[in-house]
Amino acid sequence: MEILFDEIPSLDLADFTSGTPEQKKAFVKKLGEAYQNIGFVAIKNHGLNQDLQDRLYASIKAFFALPDDIKSKYEKPEIGYQRGYTGKGKEHAKGRNTGDLKEFYHVGQELSLIPDSDPIKKEYPENLWPSEIPGFQNDAVEAYRTLEQAGKSMLKAIALHLELPEDYFEDKVAYGNSILRQIHYFPIENPDEVPADAVRAAEHGDINLITLLMGASADGLQVLRKDGKWIPITALPDQLVVNVGDMLERLTNKKLKSTIHRVVNPPRELMHTSRYSIPFFMHPRSEMDLTCLESCIDENHPKQFKDATAGEFLEERLRELGLRK
Repeated sequence: MEILFDEIPSLDLADFTSGTPEQKKAFVKKLGEAYQNIGFVAIKNHGLNQDLQDRLYASIKAFFALPDDIKSKYEKPEIGYQRGYTGKGKEHAKGRNTGDLKEFYHVGQELSLIPDSDPIKKEYPENLWPSEIPGFQNDAVEAYRTLEQAGKSMLKAIALHLELPEDYFEDKVAYGNSILRQIHYFPIENPDEVPADAVRAAEHGDINLITLLMGASADGLQVLRKDGKWIPITALPDQLVVNVGDMLERLTNKKLKSTIHRVVNPPRELMHTSRYSIPFFMHPRSEMDLTCLESCIDENHPKQFKDATAGEFLEERLRELGLRK
């Protein structure tokens, strides 16, 4: 049945991770309803405590406040900006040429934590750590691991909703190509100087399996409902917003929705302010097969995607975003 949500549903992840069988079942049911209709939920009890969030925000604010010539030391176009800094306006949404009004920093799997016996280790570049900001590395690695853990719990619930074994995604996301992206939507001192169609983040779907977002509380994040109406996303400070990405939509033949969302510019009088947000893009290993699940294909829902691995799909999308040449 179709549900048009006026706001995104809120769930308690503890119901799933440590609840009774009934609570666990109810969590899966509510999650499934949300992901089949709007593609977004807000969750609490995700393991990321306020102290860590505060430290992380303090270290990224300090980094983004550095002069551009120092920040650009950490910019690596030759690896498609997959680690380190990406300067202002370098990324644009698929199908657009105008760059988004943001700069960001990418943290990936910490190589020292991946066993040498795993061939995936050779696929990833080293993380870059700004020597100017002492706590940056510890805070980012701790947040990465915490969000990865919360993401694995969410994927277990998603697997149950899809009537797959609970651990279906476990080996597919073990040391997956996930990215912690620390974003600064920078102040615009003179709004007339930016292109008329430039926004903080143009409408887009995420590439990955699921995205876990902290700091969605600042105004601006909106999600496109099935009936074409944009609704604002508000999450309480203790919540993470978790949405379906394109890879999961592909795997489930659009049963689960990768919902289009955007970050709109603030009103003109607030254009001179900064906004920070930190999404964790949960990716599988590059070899994961994204072929549509047989259980999601029937007469009414013919197969909509050609077969591809996660690695192939990611490469194609990075080129569309202007991050890979």
